[in-house]
Amino acid sequence: MAKPIHQTALTATVGIEVPFHDIDSMNICWHGHYVKYFEIARSALLRSFDYDAMRLSNYLWPVVECRLKYLRPARYGQLLDVSAKLVEYESRLKIGYLITDRESGEPLTKGYTIQVAVDAQTQALQFVLPRELLDKLEPMLSAVR
Repeated sequence: MAKPIHQTALTATVGIEVPFHDIDSMNICWHGHYVKYFEIARSALLRSFDYDAMRLSNYLWPVVECRLKYLRPARYGQLLDVSAKLVEYESRLKIGYLITDRESGEPLTKGYTIQVAVDAQTQALQFVLPRELLDKLEPMLSAVR
């Protein structure tokens, strides 16, 4: 698990070095690994507002959408900064991502994921975020404003 190199209530940035086992026959990072890098940053962000409490709540939090836009390839050994930012939280969690080259700051990949709350007992989709999560988020977000 990567430790955040930068974190606020709304963002987390983790550092990743592209390992040999993540590259393909063209010596660039295989496209599917970028989702893994997003996930590492997303986990760091969610820990900042107590993801354990989310996991233990009576809700499930599936990712229902993932979008990536590849701008430039990452290569073996390249140092990356992967940032996750909470961009929407009223009816769902939308988290935006940006992967940049650590040395130059050049953007390599961007995208987002969307998570929704689902009642664990009834499997009913929640059209507003559960109060338990909003109670944790709102003080953190008001401190940033």
